[in-house]
Amino acid sequence: MSEIFVGLGKVNAPSGVLVLGMAGWIDQWRDLGQPLSERARAAAARGGGHLREWLCEAVAVPAADDRPLMVRASTSPSPFDEEPTIATLEISLGLPWPETTDRSVPVRLGDLPVDRCGMVVGDAAGLDAWTGMDAEPADGLADVFYWGLYADDAHAQFGGERIVQHGVDGPHGWLDLPVAEAAARAAELAAWRDRLHGKGLMVSVDKHTDFHRFQRAGWRHPLHVGAVDVGGCQVLGIEWGQGDHSIRHRGERAAGQVYAVTLEADEAGTTVMRWTIPPYDLGDEDE
Repeated sequence: MSEIFVGLGKVNAPSGVLVLGMAGWIDQWRDLGQPLSERARAAAARGGGHLREWLCEAVAVPAADDRPLMVRASTSPSPFDEEPTIATLEISLGLPWPETTDRSVPVRLGDLPVDRCGMVVGDAAGLDAWTGMDAEPADGLADVFYWGLYADDAHAQFGGERIVQHGVDGPHGWLDLPVAEAAARAAELAAWRDRLHGKGLMVSVDKHTDFHRFQRAGWRHPLHVGAVDVGGCQVLGIEWGQGDHSIRHRGERAAGQVYAVTLEADEAGTTVMRWTIPPYDLGDEDE
């Protein structure tokens, strides 16, 4: 039976090079020597390839630079909560399949682990501007969240709206505060917790980095997918549920949990990149 794909959104690649990479490490490439765009450009010149240094991994391919590129996915139920999760990610590259290459045989580019922090699809040059989780936000804003055993007591004392995430009631908190105000409010919550309870309340401050913005953009998407502008390019971010990740992808590359990335021809004869994550095998639990 053929897979049923759903649209996740569109990206663009004005540099002519598209990257699928691990969101938790995108900003680290430049600290390891060459920027991501330079590495990706070299791989794309060879028709596409896998990039890896230290814990950073990505796949880079040539793509059309003059049109939006559709990203789709098929799904399978998670063994964690039976909710739909991505089984095959397919990215249209807007280029014809090479006439000299057999259409019936996928071209393997390598494999990637599922980053527990999420994955990104976007233009290689645009992603050079990516701000990771420890960076400062360009807009000077941050979000504050709190949750835990004493969350209701804290809400009665401090207020804050309920932040809906992925179709469920998320934590309480405040969105779009100046960073200094966010830090002060979090400190006030923590001091109240320590004075009255000592524990039982978690507090976080998430600055508006690109890393947080892509997670926030996917809060209401059933597959945790959201689009953000990075470096003047539309980038798609995919967050994984932490429970699902711990069941299906734990250990990542170190544990051999990696999945093939290929170039293939679609029915129209255009080139697509596919990342295929096989269904979870319950037999793995017996090993």
